[in-house]
Parts: sequence; C-alpha cells; structure tokens
Amino acid sequence: MLAIDGSLGEGGGAVVRISTALAALTSQSLKITNIRANRPKKGLYPQHLSAVQALCQLCHAKVSNLHIGSQEIEFVPGELRGGKFKVDIKTAGSMTLLLQAFMIPAPFTGEKVEITLKGGSDVKWSPPFDYLKNVTLPLLEKMGYKARLDLIQRGHYPRGGGLMKGTILPLKKLDPLKLLKVEIDEIRGISHASNLPEHVAQRQASAAEKTLKKTGYPVEIEVEHDTNSLSPGSGIVLWAQGNTRIGGNAWGERGKRAEIVGEQAAENLLYSLEKQATLDKYMGDQIIPYMALAGESRVKTPILSSHAWTNIELVKRITGKSFQVKENKLAVEIKSKDKIAY
Repeated sequence: MLAIDGSLGEGGGAVVRISTALAALTSQSLKITNIRANRPKKGLYPQHLSAVQALCQLCHAKVSNLHIGSQEIEFVPGELRGGKFKVDIKTAGSMTLLLQAFMIPAPFTGEKVEITLKGGSDVKWSPPFDYLKNVTLPLLEKMGYKARLDLIQRGHYPRGGGLMKGTILPLKKLDPLKLLKVEIDEIRGISHASNLPEHVAQRQASAAEKTLKKTGYPVEIEVEHDTNSLSPGSGIVLWAQGNTRIGGNAWGERGKRAEIVGEQAAENLLYSLEKQATLDKYMGDQIIPYMALAGESRVKTPILSSHAWTNIELVKRITGKSFQVKENKLAVEIKSKDKIAY
C-alpha cells in the first residue's frame, strides 16, 4: 500500500481528490495521512468526502476511516464500472472539484457514465461550472475525451442547492496534447446573477467588455439572470478561443461592485494572453493527470501553480511517471515524458 502525505505541496483537498482518482484508474491502494494539513481546519470536508465516495462507487473501492474531519484514510480500489451515479454534497461544496477527480478515471470504465450532482456550482476557490464546460472540457476534447455537462440550477454559498448532470463516454486512450503557440479568434463569456437585480450581471459583462477592448478581438458575453437559487450570488467566466481555450473568472461578493467583478475576470484573462501562454494557470494544474495518461504532451502556462507542482508530484509517486518543466521570461513549458499504463 502506497503512503501519501496529505501535507504534500499545497497540502489541501486536491491531494486527496487527485491521488484517489489516479489510484482508481491504476488499481493502486493508498494510505493518505495528514489530510488537509496545511489548511486552518484540517481533515475531510463534505466536498472531499463526497469526491472519495463518488470514486468508491466508480471503482468498487473499499475505504476506511471515511468521515467528516478524518485526517487519514485507506483507499483500496476494485474494478472500474460504468453506469449511473448520484452524489449529494449536502452543502455548497464544489461540484466542479468533485468532477475534477471523477472525470479522470470515468472514461476508462468501458461503459457510458452518467452522474448527477447536488451542491455548489459557483463557489470561491474552485472552478465555476462555466469554466469547466467552456474551458476544461473543450481542451480535453482535443485529447479525444468525450463528455457533456449540463447545469440545471446554480448553487451559491452558503446554501448550495445547485444541480448538475454529466455524461462521460467510454474511451480507450487519450491523444497527446501539443499546444506551444497560441492563436485566438475571439473572446466569449457568461455573466450571471442569481436572486440579485438583473443589472448586476449586465454591469459585470459591460465592465469586462470595456477592459477587453484593448485585445482587438471580437468580444461576446452572454448575460444570465435567475431567481431560483437558494442563495444569492453572481460571477463571470470569460474565455479566449481559437486553437486553445484560455479562461479568466471572478465572483461577486457582498460590498463588491459589479464593475470590479467584470474587470477582475478580464484582467485574469489578459494576464495569460500577455504571457503568450496556451493554457491559463488553473488549466495548467487540471491538465497534469491527462498529460500523464496521454504521454508526449507539451503545453505552456503563465506560471506553474502550487496545485500544478502538487499534481506533478502525485503522478510521479503513484505511477512513477515524470514531467519536464522549463521556464522562460514569459511562460512555463510543461512536457509529459512518460505515459501511464491504464
């Protein structure tokens, strides 16, 4: 049984999610200790617990000591299987972070996988749903990944109540991803507001459009407004698209003007574009497990985040496969040298 120290790298919930996802795929038994050791409140939270439970369903895993607050678990995976799955996080815990883990082994079950999730769709410190659908998924599709994500209801902090459905088709192998030169055609986005005045979403979009004019690219931002969410909330996700997808986003907060939200999302996107990166820094860490699965992939990110370094180390410890990282004045080039057997 392989030992994983939960304080590794950034020492957060990603260590649990990514390590158990890789273990489910490679049939590697794990013992994870010091879970979330680098966080003010240590141990498993509902969203981390739910991610492990979802993976347990997917691979018939046996797991011990799995409860809220647990700082140590043992995860023994069985055979991957497809089918229909339901997960209710029961809080505003991020559905997208759960999906980040679930989506790694799901296409390799040999069957179609359908998952229904309840929880938070647009939660701080996690990818918003619109980022997962419009940035993450199109990039994975370049590698042969086939999936569909549908948002039924947004869920915001603190009550959650969001509803999301995902369908993942079976896949035998991933194709390498080679993106070293960025080519952009246009910038698109979605600005939304729930249980708030409709003008909030419009002001976010207008501020983002104004900031993005300097790029010279066509900009089109869709505005969404609904009154059905259990908690009020707003946010905006932007993405530049062409031969790649590069994202930028920001959340609304009490006392934060809508114009500031839109400007922040635009500046986040501009940061990656100005660095001539082919992926933004968030996608730079999400893509690591898939690059390892495909082998011989190369991408550029504006920086290598602590999450990316952690994912690289987890891939190495669980599978023995390695990455080459090369920094220059503008961006960081990541190359996966070996392919994981799965």
